[in-house]
Amino acid sequence: MDISKNFIKAKRPCADGLRWYLRHGLQDHAYQELLDALVEAGRVGDACWLLDNFGPTDAVLELDALQASALVFAGTLRVRGGVEVDGLLRTGRGLHAGGGLRVGGDLVCGDDLACGGALRCEGRLRVGGRLQAAWGLEVAGALDCAGPLRSGRDLHCGGALHAGGELKVGEALHVGAALHCAQSLWVGGDAWVDGALQAGQGVAVGGTLETASHLEAGWGLRAGGDILSGGAVRAGESLLAGGRIVAGPGYGIYAGLDVREQAWEASARVSAAQPPEGLRSGLWVGPDLALQRAAWSPA
Repeated sequence: MDISKNFIKAKRPCADGLRWYLRHGLQDHAYQELLDALVEAGRVGDACWLLDNFGPTDAVLELDALQASALVFAGTLRVRGGVEVDGLLRTGRGLHAGGGLRVGGDLVCGDDLACGGALRCEGRLRVGGRLQAAWGLEVAGALDCAGPLRSGRDLHCGGALHAGGELKVGEALHVGAALHCAQSLWVGGDAWVDGALQAGQGVAVGGTLETASHLEAGWGLRAGGDILSGGAVRAGESLLAGGRIVAGPGYGIYAGLDVREQAWEASARVSAAQPPEGLRSGLWVGPDLALQRAAWSPA
């Protein structure tokens, strides 16, 4: 696709960006050539504006390895080895790295993102499809994934985390703000959330689960260790812990919110090392030795 002056003007760019475009004689250039020229000139924001307005392409760029100061590519990027980008990395469609992936700024991927090693992003991370990191996943800012998200080892997120599908973490999970998962949440080790945690389906944590604010699961909620919340604890079905279940001061603990009271014995069971204070709904059945803290990994 070629980009013309009239084509650019029709999208109402900023005056400074249009002057640069006309001054550098980039009229009637191919789409990707213009993106590359903008990035090389240090106008990464303008390159992102162009991609926002003209959309992704079906182009595929295949490389053995990638090392760059910044990159905006309109199609799919496939790298057989590792990826090292000092600033922003953005793709219009998918991004596939056979090795590790480190980005010093924001990482924005229009479709699926797959990483064969560890993934580290020092800005925010936004993925339009599914996200899979074979090793650990570390994001300094917010993480927004439209589809399922899986980290083979630890997952550390400095800001809010949103997963549009199932979220699976092989070892520990730490989120620096609120966590919202549209489907189920599975964590192999301990999980800390410095905000509220909301899961549309079930929550299963191998170790201790601790949140600074409310904790809510649409289905059941299970932890091999303690369940500690700074707010209310709400489970649509059963609520099971190998250790304690503790809500924040003045808040209650609720199990079986989506279950008829006649079915509590089967689907709204509450089990912990000791009866939880503030239990408002659900059937207390005593401690379950099978839930004592042990090594556990998500299916």
